[in-house]
Amino acid sequence: MLIPGQTLPLTIEKPAVGGRMIARANGQVVLVSGAIPGERVHARIERVAKGVAYAETVGVDDPSPDRRTDVRDPLCGGCLYTHIAYPRQLEIKSLVIADAFQRIGRLPLQSPVRVAASPEEGYRMRARLHVRGGRIGFFREGTHDLCEARQTRQLLPSTCDAIDTLAAAIRNDTIDGIRELELSENVDASERAVFVDAVPEIRANLLERLAGVGGFSGMLGSSGSFGSPHVVESLAIGEGKSLRLRRHVLSFFQGNRHLLADFVAHVVAQVPEHGDVLDLYAGVGLFAVAAAAARQARVTAVEGDRFSAADLAANAAGADDAVATVHESVELFVASAAGVRAPTVIVDPPRTGMSREAIHGVLRLNAPRLIYVSCDLATLARDARRSVDAGYTIDRIDAFDMFPNTPHVETVVVFTRR
Repeated sequence: MLIPGQTLPLTIEKPAVGGRMIARANGQVVLVSGAIPGERVHARIERVAKGVAYAETVGVDDPSPDRRTDVRDPLCGGCLYTHIAYPRQLEIKSLVIADAFQRIGRLPLQSPVRVAASPEEGYRMRARLHVRGGRIGFFREGTHDLCEARQTRQLLPSTCDAIDTLAAAIRNDTIDGIRELELSENVDASERAVFVDAVPEIRANLLERLAGVGGFSGMLGSSGSFGSPHVVESLAIGEGKSLRLRRHVLSFFQGNRHLLADFVAHVVAQVPEHGDVLDLYAGVGLFAVAAAAARQARVTAVEGDRFSAADLAANAAGADDAVATVHESVELFVASAAGVRAPTVIVDPPRTGMSREAIHGVLRLNAPRLIYVSCDLATLARDARRSVDAGYTIDRIDAFDMFPNTPHVETVVVFTRR
């Protein structure tokens, strides 16, 4: 029986969802961090729960040729795969996709899913940063210990410079109560806005001073703001087509500047030309406005979050009446959508996936084409099974490495009704 604190030799078999790798000790599954499939390692048991042990690699006896030697702090937010050479990361993510569809969805894939690569550095346009004692950074995995955002290389150097300047101003002015910062910038980093989560609330004049020292285009709190709470994105989507989208610092938006244009172009290319589209979890209108512009589609876009819905309405106003917007939860919309007939439905739910009410409502629409965009493989595989059981087949699966050096992967599945 395995016990916390025990160290034992293990042979790493294959990757698991969530970033750890699978090994076995006397038949018991051990999920190991910091390892690569094929390696022999020594690992320390951290905890045992429901028959599964969790362990961390403390020594590598037989290293993989894909093990990096210049490893950043692997437990600093967004670095769980940083010890693995990047091409192998992509292979591992493809394996994890296949495993999720097989194990959770009972849907064996006929061929490996290609994962589109991203530059590893400076990819991130959105980040939640934590503030402790005048320091700003990410949390280390499973803790509230801060680590430097700069050393993860996810953010642009200029973004890190702005954060460092902001941290210095917070320390110099002895500003207490700031807990988190929500940062959002556009692809070329010409605009950068921050939401300051603080108790008590920070006055508008102080927000103005902090914005000035860091060169931020907007800084806001719950009761005041300076500059604009939005950044504006200009996005080329092929064949001379371009989008101009505004987004509030608290609105959801895809986070990878390097893959954003290709990702949107891929999703929109799955939409038939001149058709009717229902875009659920539409966010600020990334797919809806793009489909109207590039595919001459007529889109109904549904979004429940108030910040994203306001951006969606503003962005749709520039789409020549091709995008109608609905500010409502997906669950409420599909519950009353008996008369809706859309040949194509796009869903892009949050990491928690679609609720039972949402997926059942979508399947009742009987759309000939369903495009499912997902950032969580477990919920995607679950909903893929439900879709197949409801009469759909999987046409294609594509993936995009929106978060290099992490176990996360963005996956796009196209279903057609049989």
